[in-house]
Amino acid sequence: MVLDVRVRRLACRDWRCPRRTFREQLPGLLERYQRRTIRLTAQVGVVVRELAGRAGARILAALGAPISRHTALRALLRIPLPVVATPRVLGVDDFSLRRSRTYATVLIDAETRRRVDVLPDRRSDTLAAWLRKHPGVQVVCRDGAAGYADAVHQTLPDALQVGDRWHIWHNFAQAAGKEVSVHSGCWASASRVRKLDGGRTTTLARWQQVHDLLDAGVGLLECARRLNLALNTVKRYARVDKPTQMRRAPQYRPTLVDPYREYLRKRRTEDPAVPVLQLLREIRERGYTGSQNLLYRYITQGRVEDDRPALSPRRLTRFLLTRPQALRPDQPNSSPRPPAPARR
Repeated sequence: MVLDVRVRRLACRDWRCPRRTFREQLPGLLERYQRRTIRLTAQVGVVVRELAGRAGARILAALGAPISRHTALRALLRIPLPVVATPRVLGVDDFSLRRSRTYATVLIDAETRRRVDVLPDRRSDTLAAWLRKHPGVQVVCRDGAAGYADAVHQTLPDALQVGDRWHIWHNFAQAAGKEVSVHSGCWASASRVRKLDGGRTTTLARWQQVHDLLDAGVGLLECARRLNLALNTVKRYARVDKPTQMRRAPQYRPTLVDPYREYLRKRRTEDPAVPVLQLLREIRERGYTGSQNLLYRYITQGRVEDDRPALSPRRLTRFLLTRPQALRPDQPNSSPRPPAPARR
């Protein structure tokens, strides 16, 4: 559509005026130095607010308003920022601009779930300065960072500080994972997987060496130097009270042999001296597509004779933290799902 608009041309009588003539403006339809109407500018602003440069230009071209990506970005920058009121419940959390290098702080209205502001770093004094400029916060929902806690305590001593649901559940999951890792030796000893006595002896000897040095007053770093071990390894041995807790259940990944484990167990029970090549030919006739080395490692690790595949601490923790209704019947901690309501 092309609009042909006739406007008046006005002249200024002051000879000192740099511009002697002016054109009449059309409020509500056009703005100065613009080639788009106010309505079209608003539509462009809605698109670029959601899609920004290149994507916004592609959508606008399909809608009949072709613009370049640079024009789309300029239209985005001309949109005024909304005035956000200081929330009553403020959510504070950090996020990574560049992982392990640069971090920032995002402020969220916990009641409306809208972003309030973004701070350039995650320092406590930056958050404290923002809170001084925006009084009225009554509840601060934050993570477990001590810097945020100090900033809120110094600036808003009467504000209530609470932990957000994600961090509480995340910390609980980490604590559960550590507890499961400590007791992973329980099901490791109950497993019938072939155990290597050499590895068990080495673990016991290292645990005894570390604790002998610690009882003698030697520090962790000096223990690592004397035993030629990594510092984290020494810390792991120092945290354990009993050497039996150092045992871990073997962590096996799913392989192509798993569907044929029952058949292999039956054949090895009937004929303990059956060759591996014979078992390979038999399971290939049943659809096995793996290699001979994979089958050989599967047998030598004792996974055929084991009652069930060993669970890793991380996987068992996931089972414990999952709703029972969301687990399959063959997974631990599963319970029958409630019947679905009848449809009317």
